[in-house]
Amino acid sequence: MRGVVMHAPGDVRVENREDPRIEAPTDAILRLSATCVCGSDLWPYRGVDKVEGPSPMGHEYVGVVEAVGSEVTTVKPGQFVVGSFWASDNTCEVCRAGYQSACVHRQPMGQFGSQAEYLRVPLADGTLVGTPEVPSDDLIPSYLAASDVLGTGWFAATAAEVGPGKTVAVVGDGAVGLLGVLAARQLGAERIIAMSRHESRQQLARQFGATDIVTERGDEGIARIKELTNGLGAHSVIEAVGTQESMMQALHSTRPGGNVGFVGVTHDVSLPGMDMFWSLVKVQGGPASVRRFLPHLMELIGNRTINPGLVFDLDLPLDQAAEGYRAMDERRAIKTLLRP
Repeated sequence: MRGVVMHAPGDVRVENREDPRIEAPTDAILRLSATCVCGSDLWPYRGVDKVEGPSPMGHEYVGVVEAVGSEVTTVKPGQFVVGSFWASDNTCEVCRAGYQSACVHRQPMGQFGSQAEYLRVPLADGTLVGTPEVPSDDLIPSYLAASDVLGTGWFAATAAEVGPGKTVAVVGDGAVGLLGVLAARQLGAERIIAMSRHESRQQLARQFGATDIVTERGDEGIARIKELTNGLGAHSVIEAVGTQESMMQALHSTRPGGNVGFVGVTHDVSLPGMDMFWSLVKVQGGPASVRRFLPHLMELIGNRTINPGLVFDLDLPLDQAAEGYRAMDERRAIKTLLRP
């Protein structure tokens, strides 16, 4: 099969890779309908994270089941499915508490490289959720968004305890931050402040439900959030970047008793103890438990209540993956969809 392999920072190639096969009775093999480039893929692309030799890339995926192992019972060949970027059994104590990304048997899907034509999914019964029928082509991008960025934005919003009557601030205007705006709107937030300097992303944020745009950063951005909230700060803040600056901006933009939900993959982030002590802010985050939300999100997509696929503003064939990476790295694209 054809698949994306990263050899070194900035060096992405589409090569022939070994076809996946059933290796355990709980496996499924998918023929992928669509996959994409994630913002987290840019960390190794930019050389921030180390590239461990030729590495298969990708962890977001939707497709049609080709084959299943002998113990798989919830999905079957010919069925269209969406899966999380963590494989989980969905039955252990941690999974049942809603934290499938910390399943005691979890496996990161990135190790298999979903930017390809086919994909092996372990723990298929716990990881994959099927649709009643194969969806129309126009819904494919939205179902793909559910595999990671929509579920991650939703997880951040729930971690930040977004709800009716609350003011929400979103730090980060990438796909996760933008879909955090969408999630906040769906969860009933009264006011949603998107922090963005880019006009195209501001427009999409407003389309998803943002009521205010803040272009300032750092101390000026914090001051602007306070100005918009009677000096108090937001009830809920979504942090979707993963840097020290973005985390401190999120923490200091939150009112006492408020909540920060952080899902940006952290890089050299530390939280000062006294800031935490005096802020009276609650902080929760980490790798999103997408599987918890998949059935609900897929229902909203299927009945066209939401259209998260709008975050894909560049649609390319798999063989042009290198251009998809470049476009996101240069901020010419929010998120690149790849069609095998």
